[in-house]
Amino acid sequence: MKLVSVNTGRAEPIATKSGETGIFKHPRSEAVAVGRLGVAGDTICDTENHGGVDQAVYVYGTPDYAWWSRELGRDLVPGTFGENLTVDGLASADICVGDRLTVGDVVLEVTGPRIPCVTLAARMDDTLFVKRFLQAERPGVYCRAITEGTVAAGDPVALTPFPGERVAVLELNRLFSNLDTLDEATTRRWLAAPVHHKLRDRLEARWG
Repeated sequence: MKLVSVNTGRAEPIATKSGETGIFKHPRSEAVAVGRLGVAGDTICDTENHGGVDQAVYVYGTPDYAWWSRELGRDLVPGTFGENLTVDGLASADICVGDRLTVGDVVLEVTGPRIPCVTLAARMDDTLFVKRFLQAERPGVYCRAITEGTVAAGDPVALTPFPGERVAVLELNRLFSNLDTLDEATTRRWLAAPVHHKLRDRLEARWG
């Protein structure tokens, strides 16, 4: 696999309650630093629901982009879904929580899927897009930065599977809206993987 594009965005107006968003990402031509709190030059407006150490970098892959291009009947450029890194050959269906992506000298650890919100719907100019995105099961992945460094388009990308409990991001994607229905065994299996802290806090409050 390889890195197709590094994408960042500045605050721009959008027709949602927040009024501003950083979802409109644009490719960078130079090497870009990646740190614990994300990609240098990127703006996170809704810090309550996005960003932070466990959602520092959002990654989306070209196989999922190809599916959406067919579904929507138009070409989609890197950054359309607000991802920081667009990776050739990375499919959401193949990824589990805890898997690591080595991009250049940066090591990222998957913490969970992207859960869509009204900002994505507004960006796609489709009031039903939140539902469509969930049902498509091509969420992309949020990551924490284990090793900081710099990345640039063209860098090789290596996937290292998590050696512990295998929890597919699609499993979290399907059940995220029904966390209160999870049984204890499923909850403890999820907790055995390095899920992001917001999900971990909710799970531990129920069965911890």
